[in-house]
This record gives sequence, C-alpha cells and structure tokens, in this order.
Amino acid sequence: MLLFVASPVYGQLLSDATGLVNRLDVQTGGYSFEVEIVSNFDISNFEFDKDEKKLTLFITSGLKNNLGEVMIPQNLLGGNLTFYLNDKEYFPKVNTNEKISFVTLNFTGFGDNQLEIFGTTHFFGLTEKTEIETSQPNIATVDYDFTYITIIVLLIICGIVGVIIFKIKQGRK
Repeated sequence: MLLFVASPVYGQLLSDATGLVNRLDVQTGGYSFEVEIVSNFDISNFEFDKDEKKLTLFITSGLKNNLGEVMIPQNLLGGNLTFYLNDKEYFPKVNTNEKISFVTLNFTGFGDNQLEIFGTTHFFGLTEKTEIETSQPNIATVDYDFTYITIIVLLIICGIVGVIIFKIKQGRK
C-alpha cells in the first residue's frame, strides 16, 4: 500500500531579519577600500565623492522594516559621521574603533531609498597615490599554485606508470 502525502506550498516574504551581504569596492586615491554591508535590503549602487568626503548608498527594499549593519574603514571615511536618509538627517547607532566605523541602520520604507554618509576625515593616515606611484612595472609573476599542482600531477603519473611497468615485468616471470 502506498501512501502519498501532499502538503501545500505557500510563498512568503523574506523575513525582516534576513541578511544580505554586500561588499562595496571603493576605489579612490590609488587605494581600494572594502565597505561591507549586512542587511535585509539590497544596495543597487553606490557613489563615493572624495572632495565632499561622502559615501552615497542607493538602497532597494521590498520590506517595510529595514535593518542593516555597515562597516566603513576609518581611513576611507572617518571622524564625525553625519547621515542623511532621503535628504533628511538621520541618526543611526555608530560604534568606532581605530580601524572601522560600525553603523547600525534601522528605518522604515519600501522601495528605493538613498543614504548619504559624510565624514570629517578621508585618507586618515594615508597619502593619496599619484598615477605614477599606482602603476606597477610589467614584471612576470610565477603562479606557484599551478607549479605545485603540475609537479604533483607529474609525480602521480610517474607513480602509475611505474606500477604498470612493475606489474608487466612480474607477469612475464
């Protein structure tokens, strides 16, 4: 006797606590900085203006309650941070240490939102690289992983060939 159980399938919205990870690669002044965001919304785009010391995040959300954590390197944007959410001053929780600013976002609003983050320092502890400094000489590099893998494969092949030759010689006796 066969027993079939059919259970209904229901689609449901993402949980307000679902965490999407966005890693933004901010290129400025000859450096590359990673801004990491874990949130229940998506970052559709971003802009960085080094002259205004401003990072703009373009947020797209399908949920009413938006939660997120932003980790900004201090040497990208630091000092006293000021926030504007959809052109209105916004006051998230901010914790800082010598390396990062950790910002906790909690706001409401479906659809598209814009968060602007202004800092009072930029390139803290760094000097901007000129184009001459950032260009690397054209030096051939050795891919050691490929070299090691090639040597291992050759040793395995030699070992197999050796075993085959040994078995053939034993079979002739």
